[in-house]
Amino acid sequence: MPFPDFIQALPGIEVPFPDDVVQISVVRSDDALVAFFSFLKDMELPPHSHGAQWGTVVEGEITLTIGGVTNIYKAGDSYSIPAGIEHGALIKAGTRAIDVFEQADRYPIKR
Repeated sequence: MPFPDFIQALPGIEVPFPDDVVQISVVRSDDALVAFFSFLKDMELPPHSHGAQWGTVVEGEITLTIGGVTNIYKAGDSYSIPAGIEHGALIKAGTRAIDVFEQADRYPIKR
C-alpha cells in the first residue's frame, strides 16, 4: 500500500537517484529530516557515511551493510546507523521505508 496522498504531497529532496527509481517525501525540522522512501525499482546504495540515521521498513526488503555487518530488514524491522559509520544497501523494488536523519540539512529540499 502506498503512503497516503498527504505524505506523497510533501516536498521532495534533491538526491542523486532518478525519480523513476525512488520517490521521496520529507518533513524537516530544525533538528532532523524525516524521509518517506518509495522504491519503484531495485536500487543499490553505494557505501557512504554521514550523521546518525534511524529507519524502519514499512514494506519490502533492504539488505543493509552497516560497519561491515550485513543484515536483511523486512516490514516492521528497524535499523540504527551511528554517525560516521560506513553503510550501503541493496533495496528491492516495492520497498517503502521511513528514515530519520539527525542532519536536518542532509539533503536540499526540491523547489
